[in-house]
Amino acid sequence: MTIDGDGLYLVAGLALLLGAVLPRLLRRYAVSAPIAFLGAGLLLGLAVGDRELSPLAEPEITKHLAELTVIVALMGVGLAIDRPISLLQWSVTWRLLFVAMPAGVAALTGVGWLLGLAPATALLIAAVLAPTDPVLASDVQVGGPTTGEEAELDEDDEVRFALTSEAGLNDGLAAPLVYLAVFIATKSLSPVEWLAWDVVGKSVIGVAVGFGAGWLLGRMTFSAPSRTFRLADSREPVLALAMTLGVYGLTQVLHGYGFIAVFVAALTLRSAERRHDFHEELHDFIGELEHILTWGVLLLLGVAITGGLLRPLTPAGAAIGVLLVLVVRPLVAWLSLARTELDRSERWATAAFGVRGVSSIYYLAAVGAHFRSDLPWLWATLGFTVVLSVVLHGVAATPVMRFLEQRSQPVG
Repeated sequence: MTIDGDGLYLVAGLALLLGAVLPRLLRRYAVSAPIAFLGAGLLLGLAVGDRELSPLAEPEITKHLAELTVIVALMGVGLAIDRPISLLQWSVTWRLLFVAMPAGVAALTGVGWLLGLAPATALLIAAVLAPTDPVLASDVQVGGPTTGEEAELDEDDEVRFALTSEAGLNDGLAAPLVYLAVFIATKSLSPVEWLAWDVVGKSVIGVAVGFGAGWLLGRMTFSAPSRTFRLADSREPVLALAMTLGVYGLTQVLHGYGFIAVFVAALTLRSAERRHDFHEELHDFIGELEHILTWGVLLLLGVAITGGLLRPLTPAGAAIGVLLVLVVRPLVAWLSLARTELDRSERWATAAFGVRGVSSIYYLAAVGAHFRSDLPWLWATLGFTVVLSVVLHGVAATPVMRFLEQRSQPVG
């Protein structure tokens, strides 16, 4: 049976109720909220019985729910970053994006090929698992915008900044690799066309729309001549959601990468009147919406797992998930961060916390129709990897970040 309105209401109600209670219950324990929501979804799956709440049965619902969750999260992390974007101050981020991510995809593709996968399938599973998640990684990201006249705007926590900025951009930068797998499977484009349009053209459109929209809305919000349009004076935090949807929709209509555009727009808006406390209100509003959407996605993932999502998982799929989380991501990120300002402990923490999650779900839902024969296995492998990442990173995040913070505090 496919999902119906009653099922959606049930999931939404449980998500809101659990979301209000669980964070307080888990505050003293090394159990992150995503782990709890995933567990609640497993229990919910037992309760709904034979209902087919699965991404295989409902790819469009899965795609759009994951898509909305990711773009809301991207707006949130963009508004949270205090540091202005630059080549030097973001050097760790550039290494993670342009060295670690392509190297990780290449390594995991090679692993898949050695395990017997077709080249296009091996590349696809590596590419959809490439982006680190802006949704599920809140425990290792920056806390929010710093505002006020006396505020120091530059983050001093390099690990949190690196993981936040990486998650903000690699959701969009993973798209060319995902589409490359589709092109290999369908032979629909030449390599030159893929490089010129999918790598360069769509990225340029995303950056241009994001910067233009962010600059225009920043001027309107903080310095419009008329108070009617000066949204910072009227305290309308819904601007964050309007900007998220509008920028993403415009970029997609222009065939650019909407994920990149939303994050760039948020950074550009953040650069306008940096110390204004309206930035904090925007971030808080979008953060609440992000939490609600995240709870729903994790509950549905848990339900799908109870319903048999992992049944087609093979030893090869499990090996891919384990190697990505425990070996490939930590190793390639560690090597890419050589000779940076990070010390040994910070370098290992940054390399280890490459959380996988909702953005991977979006990409597989978006292009999975091109891999119908492998689709059950692909979803099983992705589901296993996301669960592994949520559990391992969720348990480790609090003690590791606490250790780094205590170590950085001056003695005495």
